[in-house]
Amino acid sequence: MKTLICTTPGVLEYKTGEKSALQKGHAIIKVKRIGICGTDLHAFEGTQPYFEYPRILGHELSGELIEFDDAPGFAQGEQVTFIPYFNCGTCIACRSGKPNCCVSIKVCGVHINGGMVEYLSVPSYSLVHGDGLSYDELALVEPLAIGAHGVGHAGIKSGEFVLVIGAGPIGLGVIEFARIAGAQVIAMDVNEARLDFCRQHLNVVHTINPIGGNILEQLKGITNGDMPTVVIDATGNQKAINNAFQYMAHGAKFVLIGLQKGEISFSHPEFHKREATLMSSRNATRLDFEHVIACLKKGLIDPKTYITHRVGFGDVKRDFESWLKPETGVIKAMVSMD
Repeated sequence: MKTLICTTPGVLEYKTGEKSALQKGHAIIKVKRIGICGTDLHAFEGTQPYFEYPRILGHELSGELIEFDDAPGFAQGEQVTFIPYFNCGTCIACRSGKPNCCVSIKVCGVHINGGMVEYLSVPSYSLVHGDGLSYDELALVEPLAIGAHGVGHAGIKSGEFVLVIGAGPIGLGVIEFARIAGAQVIAMDVNEARLDFCRQHLNVVHTINPIGGNILEQLKGITNGDMPTVVIDATGNQKAINNAFQYMAHGAKFVLIGLQKGEISFSHPEFHKREATLMSSRNATRLDFEHVIACLKKGLIDPKTYITHRVGFGDVKRDFESWLKPETGVIKAMVSMD
């Protein structure tokens, strides 16, 4: 079985290994598609928290269900995806219905080896029915679920102004589900091409490039002087996160989906006088996955717009570093195992 391993930051190596044998309570997926995400790119750069090398990357996957144990309702040969956050089921988070932030969580491709392989063994409880979606669509469910979870966590109300900082793949998912929730979305990014993507493909009316402009005045103008009542960071950039505290309306919520290694710094008096709420949003739940699949089936999201680059598994090593460069114009690179 061919695998692709990130041995150290900046280094990928193809290796051959044995196909995993079926274990009790597990399932074997023949991988068909692998989406490249920010976590993979950050791991390659050496900036991903909770990460050790060597590691097989990849957790945005779809494939064919080959073998399984204890997976009632599933059928051999079915098209599936899976929830790549493996939880213990017994800790305080799991008992509280939050397996997405399990105390002992093992995220596929981060804490344990991931899906840049021909065959992947996953816990049977993590399987998700394809429900008629294509392999491409199923490989996009996980990153979209990250956005859906953040939006749901924020409790966004119809009509309120929501500032989404970062228009990469995760930020675009946030924008989609904020729009579906009825928000008036403001997209902010330093990459003008990504802002153009938001305007053309996601029908975002309000966009801000923080380079060379007065951000506060632009936000006041858009929100009739009120400022956004929800701010969501999808950059994982320390400077962007720290700056964003000043963008909140009084009574606003600030939701951190992006993750970085450093410390957050903000003015306590400014935060306090707003009676603001700071929240983190980690991973996603099965309900989020089901919500994404329902939205895809209803045509509320067009997955074709996300996939800008396609590559065969044998060419991933060659092309991977280029996907870090803004000039490459990558929204979502999709790897085919066919």
